[in-house]
Amino acid sequence: MDAVEVARATSGIEGLDPVTGGGLPSGRVTLVSGTAGSGKTLLAVQFLVAGIVDGDEPGVFVTFEERPQEIARNFRSFGWDIEGWQDEGKWAFVDASPDLSDELVVAGEYDLSSLVARVRHAVEEAGARRVAIDSTGSLIDQFGNMQIARRALLQIAAGLQDLDVTTVMTAERPDDFGPISRFGFEEFVADNVLILRNVLADEKRRRTLEVLKLRGGSHLKGEHLFTIKAGRGMIVVPQEVLNFGYASSHDRLPSGIAELDAMTHGGFLARSLILASGPTGVGKSLLATQFVVGGIEREDRGLLFSFEESRDQLVRNAESWGLDFERLEAEEKLRIVAQAPEAASLEDHLLHLKTEMADFKPDRIAIDSLSALHRVASMKSFREYLMGLSFHIKASSLLGLMTATSDDGSDLSGGLHMSTVADAIVVMQYVADHGRVGRAINVLKVRGSDHDKDIRGFTIDDAGMRIGERLDLRNWNVLPEVH
Repeated sequence: MDAVEVARATSGIEGLDPVTGGGLPSGRVTLVSGTAGSGKTLLAVQFLVAGIVDGDEPGVFVTFEERPQEIARNFRSFGWDIEGWQDEGKWAFVDASPDLSDELVVAGEYDLSSLVARVRHAVEEAGARRVAIDSTGSLIDQFGNMQIARRALLQIAAGLQDLDVTTVMTAERPDDFGPISRFGFEEFVADNVLILRNVLADEKRRRTLEVLKLRGGSHLKGEHLFTIKAGRGMIVVPQEVLNFGYASSHDRLPSGIAELDAMTHGGFLARSLILASGPTGVGKSLLATQFVVGGIEREDRGLLFSFEESRDQLVRNAESWGLDFERLEAEEKLRIVAQAPEAASLEDHLLHLKTEMADFKPDRIAIDSLSALHRVASMKSFREYLMGLSFHIKASSLLGLMTATSDDGSDLSGGLHMSTVADAIVVMQYVADHGRVGRAINVLKVRGSDHDKDIRGFTIDDAGMRIGERLDLRNWNVLPEVH
């Protein structure tokens, strides 16, 4: 008998539903656990917002920490009119936050019957299909006995399932890679568990989401980058590369340089990702420029992402090679996106790239350079970025090229481990002969195809890159990068 997936409720969080296999299981409880500032309350609020905006499903928010008016005020910056939805009867608060004017007394037999009745009444009165509880830790703190607290939490979860509502509960955890929850039993009460992390590594923050368990349904494994945007809320960037859903092709596409096409026996295979590696100033940006323009000459639309030079610099450089970037942009054949790496987090850069690709729909894309982008990320974050980037380019475009700086050719991507992701590798280097400095290029790898193995000299002039004959390296020395 075929496996049957549990029905899903859309989360309303961009990128999360692909990770969870279609949304959060309907009629069940999902625990969202994370450290302070990881985004737990945001996810809970956004889940209710999605029900109201996208599905006409009223929601109930049970708060044990912040006052309802504070929650409504805090989320106005996302464009969410919680107070307006309250007036329309689409959003109801159950305020169980502590009264700070009263002296706190912890009772071992804290009575939940009145709270459960209030939640039930709010759900029935609003016709709610979604409930958010923030947070279980504040509730558990009101018990003097953890066994009683666990039983009480089970009582709430069972009551919500009886109401057939889809519930998100938040829980604190001590640190990002320790116990799942603060008290150690919250995750056993829920059917599903999501973990949010906001890890500081190498002086850089890295936000990720992980599905720890999802009863009755499949989901993507591992950590997935996410970011938070005003007006959009939480946005998850799935590690789509885990599913090789893109097609391969035997079609050959030009690189923009005729001699390089000859070296690859007719051009690069469609849906390939090319890595151009070499020291600073050797001509990688020129290669990326001619790559994009070479596609435009065959009626392809080109997208050029630069993390090293401004748009004005790119336009000026193109003019020196006889290329009119401003005209090509005006004709919507080219789009240039220039952004300093430090202007955003790595997940924001990836989201921006995906947004630009979805809007412009390019046939080929060039990214110059990933080495510059690596400055704002830890190695783990960068690898996640690279995997998501490579999948998205192959799934969405005909051809992609990325550049990376390497010092001496021994590490093709400057320690970034990109060579295994690339389908083709072009190595560029400086060479010297009796006091004269030249440039050399060779095709190191073309996955699925034979190619020229020669190391050839090349020059740069007003017409761009010109690749010449095979070099006799007995007369030349390979030079390391000059810093």
